[in-house]
Amino acid sequence: MGTHIADMELNGLGETSNLSGEIPPNVRYRNLNINHYANKKSAAESMLDVALLMANASQMKAVIDQGPSFNFYIPLIVLISISLVLQVAVGILLIFIVKYDLNNPAKHAKLDDLNNAATGLVFVIVVVNVFITAFGVQKPMATSPSS
Repeated sequence: MGTHIADMELNGLGETSNLSGEIPPNVRYRNLNINHYANKKSAAESMLDVALLMANASQMKAVIDQGPSFNFYIPLIVLISISLVLQVAVGILLIFIVKYDLNNPAKHAKLDDLNNAATGLVFVIVVVNVFITAFGVQKPMATSPSS
């Protein structure tokens, strides 16, 4: 049962190999299913996308509650809208990424393109959200009745 050094390095076992390239008997070896790993990674990324989507929806509500008299009303509405649209686009991309089988070499180029697009969109979303934070979304203060 020969396991090669390249397989072991993929699993973080490279330094435990002996000179013959075999796994020592005291090391447990588990195959890395790339497709399963990628699907779990995409699911985790989707959950983070949903969390940011909810945060942006809350920010949008706070800005709308403040009304047009707020100094940065229009820029924040535009930035939050852009962020929401891009997050939906990333969510759709992640659905397509999970749908494809990484074990099929014919799909590698398509998956790489989809993954690069998703990564680029996530970067743009981060930049947009930095500007949203810079403009400062504050919850409107409760107005107390004047006596």
